Amino acid sequence: MENRQLVIFFDKLQSGIRKKELIKLVISNQRDHTSDLKSLIISIVEIKKGVRLNFVYRYKTKDITKNFDPEEAMILIKKSLEDDFLNADLFSNNETLRLLITGHGKVKIRSNQTVLKPAADFTHDHKKERIITTQHNIYLRELGILNVNFEVRAEMNDKYLQINRYIELLEPFIRELQVKDGFHVADMGSGKGYLTFALYDFLTNISGKAPLMTGVETRKELVEFCNIIAEKASFTNLKFIRGDIREVVLEKPDILIALHACDTATDDAIFRGITAGASLIVCAPCCHKQIRKEFNVTNELKAITKHGILEERQAEIITDGIRALILEAHGYKTKVFEFISTDHTPKNLMIVGRKMPGKSAGTKKSLEGIRAIKEIFGIKKHYLEGLFVAQDK
Repeated sequence: MENRQLVIFFDKLQSGIRKKELIKLVISNQRDHTSDLKSLIISIVEIKKGVRLNFVYRYKTKDITKNFDPEEAMILIKKSLEDDFLNADLFSNNETLRLLITGHGKVKIRSNQTVLKPAADFTHDHKKERIITTQHNIYLRELGILNVNFEVRAEMNDKYLQINRYIELLEPFIRELQVKDGFHVADMGSGKGYLTFALYDFLTNISGKAPLMTGVETRKELVEFCNIIAEKASFTNLKFIRGDIREVVLEKPDILIALHACDTATDDAIFRGITAGASLIVCAPCCHKQIRKEFNVTNELKAITKHGILEERQAEIITDGIRALILEAHGYKTKVFEFISTDHTPKNLMIVGRKMPGKSAGTKKSLEGIRAIKEIFGIKKHYLEGLFVAQDK
């Protein structure tokens, strides 16, 4: 296949790998349409042995993931275009290329409709290449986000965007984690599993990690539903169990997630994560009722909190602010930022705590901050604080 256009394409690919600018390479358009292998998705991963190319072989009913060193990967990519596929889409930090091979062996390269024009624009939602792709994505189809042709249903587009936004937000935190294969991820209150499946997909098929993942849900029918989908998608190390956040028996979680756990259930999840020494705790709280009931403002802020809507919003800020401070007091580096809204709640705040080994600095300052805030708003107790007090008795 020595062809000038191919040489240019592979030079670009090798450069993207060497500079770590490659986002994704998608090889598709089967030469033999009866083949079970539908596409090949390739991305860069870093493991203990160094930089590797993560290959996701997408079959009709399952995905198979393998890692190869760059030299071997290039041989396999070239062979796949010789024997199995006619198209290759290369996404890098500053350029998008499409390689097209005709049935007669003619080769073309396109970039934003112009050969090798830099920085193809795919910033708009309808063009942007998403981390969680739709092509032959079994779990998204079974969850009703995709139709039988693996296209996003119009009414589910917001949910699809939410899933990708979630992964985009978590990706830098996950990249920083130092975890061994077999690390445990617990998703508390997993519901229908949209985000649980997406995270497992990202960890195993894109990041090249090997987690054991558990979705915890109180509703029996959703547990059964999600386990069936996990089996169909060949997600062998993902399981769903029935239980509530506070009492379910779990293996020690390295990553603990609780998205839209109502009111103090978020605190129960944070408490479990902290006491287990989880490396990463991710929460998107909702229904902040406990602190609002505790408010007893007698200072100048009373002029503001006399308005119900302002009191409600202030209670949300104070509740989550104290949660972040409690995480910091227990050695976690925290970030609080906006998360996309869901169909279930208008709340869109996310709290992420990353365990910092040996961290003690800032603990006293965090506790003093909590005491000062409680005094200003006349708060006697924060539910999460109470869990630690009860533990110490």
